[in-house]
Amino acid sequence: MINIPRLVVGGTRSGVGKTIISCGIISALKSRHLKVQPFKCGPDYIDPTYLSSAAGLPCRNLDSFLLSKPNLVEIFTRAAIKVDVAVVEGVMGLYDGLNGLAATGSTAEIAKWIQAPVVLVVDVEKISGSAAAISLGYRLLDPELNLAGVILNGVGSPSHLSSATEAVEKRANLPVLGYLSKRAELILPERHLGLIPAYEKEEKSEWIEKIVKQVESTIDVAAIINLARKAKPLPEAKSNLFSQKENPIRVPMAIAQDEAFGFYYPDNFDLLTHFGASLRPVSPLHDGEIPSDIQGIYIGGGFPELYARELESNTKFKKSLGEAAGAGMPVYAECGGLMYISQRMVNFEGDEHVMVGLVPGWARMQGGRVRMGYVVAQTLRDSILAPRGQVLRGHLFHWSAMPEPHDNAAYRILEPREQLEGFILGSRSNILGSYLHLHFGSDPELARRFVDACADIVH
Repeated sequence: MINIPRLVVGGTRSGVGKTIISCGIISALKSRHLKVQPFKCGPDYIDPTYLSSAAGLPCRNLDSFLLSKPNLVEIFTRAAIKVDVAVVEGVMGLYDGLNGLAATGSTAEIAKWIQAPVVLVVDVEKISGSAAAISLGYRLLDPELNLAGVILNGVGSPSHLSSATEAVEKRANLPVLGYLSKRAELILPERHLGLIPAYEKEEKSEWIEKIVKQVESTIDVAAIINLARKAKPLPEAKSNLFSQKENPIRVPMAIAQDEAFGFYYPDNFDLLTHFGASLRPVSPLHDGEIPSDIQGIYIGGGFPELYARELESNTKFKKSLGEAAGAGMPVYAECGGLMYISQRMVNFEGDEHVMVGLVPGWARMQGGRVRMGYVVAQTLRDSILAPRGQVLRGHLFHWSAMPEPHDNAAYRILEPREQLEGFILGSRSNILGSYLHLHFGSDPELARRFVDACADIVH
């Protein structure tokens, strides 16, 4: 058994203030010289950038749809065992999962898997006594969940605070651990995919300072620490993802990382490294070309539509990527990466920009979300990630659209509705581009197969 102080910050709904409060708690813990490992429930890429900034460590995703329970617990314990305390930010409302009845993918399910106490964030901006009914409902819906306390957000006055606190503590029998007042400067800016990532927010350190100052003055940080330390010991996780012996470095692999491309799961990087990849960041925006010794490239999601003109202008990088892919180098492109390796990208204003041209079709930004949610997909052909016929779990979230693939389709989406998705192309089927986001923690063979495909390249 291992002792890991830990805490889940859940909410009654999206937009209730989970990210702000989680960042504030993390920063307050750091100021007490505690090393904090942040986690984010669900497939989110943007909220983790704020949690990472607050903690000074990469935020890791916990997702009970994409990951099996043993693999999720392994990812959690592998990172959390190295720190003093783990803080997990929830996703949406506490019980929001795959559907109205299934807990799969919900914060509540993940909290139970890692046996962590939960602090519920309740927005009381337009209520007071009714906060008790909300809190009590969340406590009683699942008696197996350790709902250990409440934080109130949107408090307008001392009397408002007193009224809501008394109601929650006496009628819902839950301690109120603190509150946040209504302050516009604490609100995070958003755009079409959600929050603006922290790496784009120049004043993020100033914003975090404001948050931690608020948390220190209105939230009982000592009680938070005590709650986290009361978490029950966890059994030592068996190694399903990371074998006992790490593979020697054998493959130099490029990772597209800049303002346009930044949506990655850190555990994907860890698994690629574990199986022998030496990861090297490259920038399709700023670098002149792909390094000559690179044997594969991973181009994740992000906001390429906001930098379409600059991506188009970097013709040397596009040419070097096209030539390398034409010579058989593996290229794995997810979502924004798929848009970049398409023929053209059409931004929100309708401007057309020439892209790399490795896959057919134009990526056109739409007026709203095209697809969002979990999917089950089956591979239609052998690829650099998986053999034909393998069933994968993934996530889709994009505002652009491309023509549906046919003979060169990578996947058949089986659930929630059947359709073709992604492209497999190249003389060696070495190009895989898709809107589908995959967590390699769902199956370590995804990372191993990608590294093996890259190792087969001979310069």
